[in-house]
Parts: sequence; structure tokens; C-alpha cells
Amino acid sequence: MKGKMAIVGNGDSIVAFSAGGIVPYSVENAVEAEEVISKLAKDYQIIFVTENLAVQIEETIKKYLSSAYPIILSVPSGDGNNGYGMKSLKKAMEKALGVDILFNENND
Repeated sequence: MKGKMAIVGNGDSIVAFSAGGIVPYSVENAVEAEEVISKLAKDYQIIFVTENLAVQIEETIKKYLSSAYPIILSVPSGDGNNGYGMKSLKKAMEKALGVDILFNENND
């Protein structure tokens, strides 16, 4: 499992990631995304998920938070940014550090 990266998403937006050495896995819905991530988790260290799918499979993503690998990160999709990725990063930073160093806000 040496440095392998994949992206799971729908639409043409994920194909661009292959130029950076990230293997794209196209899915049609959240159920397919969960199945693909389950398989990829055995062989990939980093799995990117488009935000539109990440919102739908949040519970599945949470299952991997206690493991060192894979690291699952959300990225904006071709439909744009819905804020899920930044919200997830904020929560992770607060959990790790105990304070909000990114936004210094008390609301979600």
C-alpha cells in the first residue's frame, strides 16, 4: 500500500485527477460509492471523494477515521463546492487540537 491514491465521484470532473497520478473510480450513486470505498480501503492510502457524494456517505467515511489508512478527503465536484470539505476539516482540527484554529468561530 505504498502511496496509492484514488478518487471516487460521478461525472467527468474526476477524470482530471488522473493527470496527477490519482486513479479515478466513477460511480453513479452513494451506494456504489460505499462499495467502491470499501474495496479501495484495502489497497489505497488516500481516497478522495467528491463533496456531493461525501455528504451522502458521511457515516461510511466516519468508519475510517479511527484507522491510520486510508485517509479519506472530500474535494469539490464539477458541480462546485458545497462546503462539506471545509466543515469536515474544521471538525477534524477541533478534535485534534481542542480549539478552532481555522476560523476562530463558535458556530457551525
